[in-house]
Amino acid sequence: MKIKRKPSYLELLILLLPVIAIVYAGFWGAYQFVSPAPPRVLTISAGNIHGTYYSFANKYKEDLASDGIELNVLESNGSRDNITRLLNKEADVALVQGGTAYADEDLVSLGSLYYEPISIFYKKELDLHRLNDFSGLKISINVKGSGTHMLASQLFAINHVNSQNTEFFFLSERESLEKLTAGELDAVFFVSSINSTVIQQLLQNKNFKLFNFERADAYNQVLPFLSKVTLHEGIIDFKNNIPNHPITLLAPTANLVVRHDLHKSLSILLLQSMEKNHVNNDLFSTPDFFPSEQLTAFPVSDVAKRYLDVGPPFLIKYLPFWIATFIDRMIVLMLPFVLLILPLFKILPPVYRWRIRSKVYKWYEQLQHVDDQTRVESLTEDEYQLLSKELERIADEVSKLHTPLSNADQLYNLLVHIDLIKKTIKSKITVHSTKK
Repeated sequence: MKIKRKPSYLELLILLLPVIAIVYAGFWGAYQFVSPAPPRVLTISAGNIHGTYYSFANKYKEDLASDGIELNVLESNGSRDNITRLLNKEADVALVQGGTAYADEDLVSLGSLYYEPISIFYKKELDLHRLNDFSGLKISINVKGSGTHMLASQLFAINHVNSQNTEFFFLSERESLEKLTAGELDAVFFVSSINSTVIQQLLQNKNFKLFNFERADAYNQVLPFLSKVTLHEGIIDFKNNIPNHPITLLAPTANLVVRHDLHKSLSILLLQSMEKNHVNNDLFSTPDFFPSEQLTAFPVSDVAKRYLDVGPPFLIKYLPFWIATFIDRMIVLMLPFVLLILPLFKILPPVYRWRIRSKVYKWYEQLQHVDDQTRVESLTEDEYQLLSKELERIADEVSKLHTPLSNADQLYNLLVHIDLIKKTIKSKITVHSTKK
């Protein structure tokens, strides 16, 4: 009798089809939660091409380029233009001055970057101690739509200095500098980094003074987004002692603002660039204060909070950006493997063995029935002949079983038992033949 010792592919298929279906469903479900790959092109709305915002935006551009991200830098009239571009999806990122924002759930901040002191320069011959003293003068308060223009209008309005009693000009920083030095203006109102080229030029120019905010504490209480800071004596130029006395200033902060749907990996790249460019570039703050989740124009994003608290994620910290991003995305797809595939393939071999054994064991039930019949003393020779034919049928069916080599011992045992019962039946038939 020939025994087939090859794997039962049908059995394997019967077992694998449900497993494949379950795993496919698991991967499909997990894929719904996999974030798309980050885009390779971003747009940032900065400010005037000669301003500090534009300068920092280009530094971010260089940093992101090293990771294969192209950052397009757009010139603008200032913070209000930048916010509008974000809301209209004309930009993904923007530099925004504190105090110019308004509540909007679509925008979040990655953190404040540095203090932008209010620098009001005026002709040295003028005797100005309070903002209401500027009434009647010619003052440039920057272009309309800029954060500087909005803040200047707000502060002067508190002091009842307005267009009815004062001549305001809406000029860029460069234009304001030119007209002030040409004697066409009495004062200029800037909100910019103290390291700005225009601010540095005016600090070095002895024909102009920097306004000292004597009532800074009062302004801070009325406008909480303004911080009181001090430009210490000699800090700009120790040799020439510039300034020659401490000057109290008010300062909002510059913020990096993004749309809430910006890919988290790109937020992290921007945060790394922020940390690189702003950690020690501010005269008014302690080292490592910026970038900060304090003094922000909009609510701080969850990604920024985690980054500012504990630093960059492990993968981005130690791996190239695109590799880290790919692995981070694929982690979600690994969940079905861990939760489904490993357990399923762990139980699959014993289930397969059980099914093969069950194919063998089911014949034991029929064999047991035949064996029980042989023990009945009253059977006739014809009945024994019928049992013998039944046994032959069972033996023939068993020989057709497809069993792997690992289960051959069970098949051999079954065949041995069949052969033993065959011998018993044969002996019974012989006894009946003898009696005749």
